[in-house]
Amino acid sequence: MSSEENLGVSINAELVRRLIAAQFPEWSNLPVTAIEPGGWDNRTFRLGDHMSVRLPSALAYVAQVEKEHEWLPSLALHLPLPIPVPLAKGAPAEGYPWPWSIYQWLNGDPVTTDHISDLTAFARSLARFLAALHSIDATGGPPAGQHNFHRGGRLAVYDAETRSALLALAGRMDIAVAGDIWTAALSSEWHGPPLWVHGDMSSGNLLMKDGDLCAVIDFGCAAVGDPACDLVIAWTLLSGESREAFRAALPLDKETWDRARGWALWKALITVADQNKSQQNNERSWQVIGELLADYRQKSDR
Repeated sequence: MSSEENLGVSINAELVRRLIAAQFPEWSNLPVTAIEPGGWDNRTFRLGDHMSVRLPSALAYVAQVEKEHEWLPSLALHLPLPIPVPLAKGAPAEGYPWPWSIYQWLNGDPVTTDHISDLTAFARSLARFLAALHSIDATGGPPAGQHNFHRGGRLAVYDAETRSALLALAGRMDIAVAGDIWTAALSSEWHGPPLWVHGDMSSGNLLMKDGDLCAVIDFGCAAVGDPACDLVIAWTLLSGESREAFRAALPLDKETWDRARGWALWKALITVADQNKSQQNNERSWQVIGELLADYRQKSDR
């Protein structure tokens, strides 16, 4: 089911052309091309050679527009890799009911492990980016909440959902170990100052060039709070030596990593428990669950 099913207007290249022509006529002669995959929270289009257009696909994602316009320009000044910089904010029109954005285009290819030249070096580069993000002054930043699906907030928000998924998956996986992972994740809280978090640190939001990390995109789930949610990629992309290099490069305690494991488990469990998810998503989520269980057992044996 498309997240824009009840929107009343199709978010497509023709809509974007009309919006650009009406609100930014100086760019109306530039070609508009849909990006595939176009994203779930937002639909993304390329505008000419140097810009992109993003439109929220549902009401739940609209708050991200103002947040990104307010904070991304200042965050970009302190980060070692490029991030999207908003250039203009569009208004509701042409049957589309929400604000939307034009960003500077970032060159790069979607990250796949097959094309990373050195996964351990990639992991260290990613850790440097996160360490820089987490070190930026978070004064006045948006606290975690519904606007970013509680990334950077307390995992307990998803306790009932996670336990329901575990019950549904009984007999298909080791729910005892998974339950231990979840219990460990809920047993601590972040007691440090709120830190900036990306909130959706996944391979789909990383760009690479010549096998190396070159940009980080999609800050719609950004907030200030607990950095544990940003560590999920340790299990969704990294493994073995690269995971350990990533862990070693970030100055975070065991409890934070326990919570990170919980964030990864929650997302993987609800994906495999959802019969509407694609087979590809299910397969990858089962792999993540396997990585989480093996990693937890290994750490417990030490």
